[in-house]
Amino acid sequence: MADELIDATDREILTLLREDARRTLSDIASRVTLSTAAVKRRVDRLQEAGVITGFTVQIDHAKLGWGIEAFTQLRFFGTTNVDEIVQTTTRMPEAQAVFTIAGDPDALVWLRVRDMQHLQRTIDELRRSHRITSTKTLIVLDSWTRGQQWPGSTP
Repeated sequence: MADELIDATDREILTLLREDARRTLSDIASRVTLSTAAVKRRVDRLQEAGVITGFTVQIDHAKLGWGIEAFTQLRFFGTTNVDEIVQTTTRMPEAQAVFTIAGDPDALVWLRVRDMQHLQRTIDELRRSHRITSTKTLIVLDSWTRGQQWPGSTP
């Protein structure tokens, strides 16, 4: 669905759902001044178009004992294909996401671990892959995400 097919009301509905995915359709309807049925039709259309891909919960991972985040840059042998790069990390529970990227390095892996020893074991495990030639790890001190802001809007 192209951006021009999403109007200001759709954006407002998406923002409200990003703030609280459990928000009722009637609550959304009252905030965007539409009927509940009209909001349901819009949400259904956004789902069918693939704009809304699911509903989720935000978790405080630190409270579950997984409070350290890091990004690890991976470099692979030149003959490694993208599927192999992704498979190297997705089997690891510590890997939250893997981004294959153009240029140097070949991939960026977002890791979540319990403590520094856990991070070291995770990096060691990655290095045991016979396809990886080097790693560089950056530990996250703090983070900010766009969150509820619509891309292109000012915070």
